[in-house]
Amino acid sequence: MSEDGSLWITIDDNEAHYLKVLCDEVFGRANFIANAIWQKKYAPQNDAKWLSDSHDHLLIFAKAKTIWRPNLLPRSAEMDSLYKNIDNDQRGLWMSDNMSVKSYSAATDYPITTPSGRIVNPPASRCWAFSKEKLAELVSDNRIWFGAKGDGVPRIKRFLNEVQSGVVSKTIWLRDDVGDNQDAKKEVKKFNEISVFDTPKPERLIQKIFQLATNPNDLVLDSFAGSGTTGAVAQKMGRRWIMIELGEHCHTHIIPRLQKVIDGEDQGGISKAVNWQGGGGFRYYKLAPSLLQQDRWGNWVVNREYNAEMLAEAICKLEGFSYAPSDAHYWQHGFSTETDFIYATTQTLNAEQLQALSDEVGEGRTLLVCCSAFRAPAERFPNLTLKKIPRMVLQKCEWGHDDYSLNVENLPQAKPAVPEAVSAEPPSRKKVAADSISQGGLFDEGEA
Repeated sequence: MSEDGSLWITIDDNEAHYLKVLCDEVFGRANFIANAIWQKKYAPQNDAKWLSDSHDHLLIFAKAKTIWRPNLLPRSAEMDSLYKNIDNDQRGLWMSDNMSVKSYSAATDYPITTPSGRIVNPPASRCWAFSKEKLAELVSDNRIWFGAKGDGVPRIKRFLNEVQSGVVSKTIWLRDDVGDNQDAKKEVKKFNEISVFDTPKPERLIQKIFQLATNPNDLVLDSFAGSGTTGAVAQKMGRRWIMIELGEHCHTHIIPRLQKVIDGEDQGGISKAVNWQGGGGFRYYKLAPSLLQQDRWGNWVVNREYNAEMLAEAICKLEGFSYAPSDAHYWQHGFSTETDFIYATTQTLNAEQLQALSDEVGEGRTLLVCCSAFRAPAERFPNLTLKKIPRMVLQKCEWGHDDYSLNVENLPQAKPAVPEAVSAEPPSRKKVAADSISQGGLFDEGEA
């Protein structure tokens, strides 16, 4: 997450408070922004055993609260309609506001004489917001309203052209403003009438989040894409987006929905509010199978779903090389610099094969060789670095997950459309000597 990024999580009462504590540990309590309440249902559940739940929580955290600031929400016509100009003030529309405050100060607890001669004191346990001197300035500038007859309780005039261009969001989000589950189900039915999620999110809810947390062309990540609402709203609002979904929802919900959005056929949700006419596009990537799997004896072996090309690309990714197989040299599967290359093979390499590799690489280049085993001392080949598969992979894998195996936690953040810089110096790699010349097969039994 970028330093000015934020995290927004919708969750119900069952887990909200546990999640808050967990997020406090990850982000730090100082980076907690708010717990907004979203009214997800309108009608009460009369068959509820205890209370009818009508809301979900929206936990909001910032990567760095000292940096992150929410945007203001657009002002509505209803808000502006409260401003009048009943005294024809040259500064335009205005509304009157309470001039007393709760924080008591003897210096601002004094009587005010209205134009009609009436004496007005502050309400009980309160005082005026201004000193006598400041009040005199405001009265002289026609910024205090005493009512049409000049005998009302004094109020401060707030001019429309002086207020900020937007409004600060409240922490209670009502269905009239952001929609509810029923609205969301209607939106989903437009592209999948059979399978409707139990608790989908309406587009107006996601729109409000984006209004507060993003600007046009910002990047949005949804790790649990569901029915694809996040991508649909992001596309309509001009945000870049990444969605992740491990279920079949990609094919049954997300892709059909986004195709209608791109084609301009989806005129539901926020389409009319943002004048969406279609456009743009998206790429669809399928998660590769796990690189390693256990054989029947519990040994880690390379997944047989990986062919030689897939294995070479995966090893390049793990070792920080750019995957670029050469047509001229079979041993160039990728590179880190102009003189540093990588070669991945499922073979066991003997001394003759390693010597031939070393001779072909030459003195001016270096080669990282990843193989199932090697049968010669690594020190004999100064321009080769030897690593065993799957041992080298095991050290970089993250276990206990059935959906991925590559640890990407510490990968650097990539800037869009900018190629990674190539280091001028090859990365230093310590020579790895063979622990034993006897090693099991790289793949499960039955390999060729």
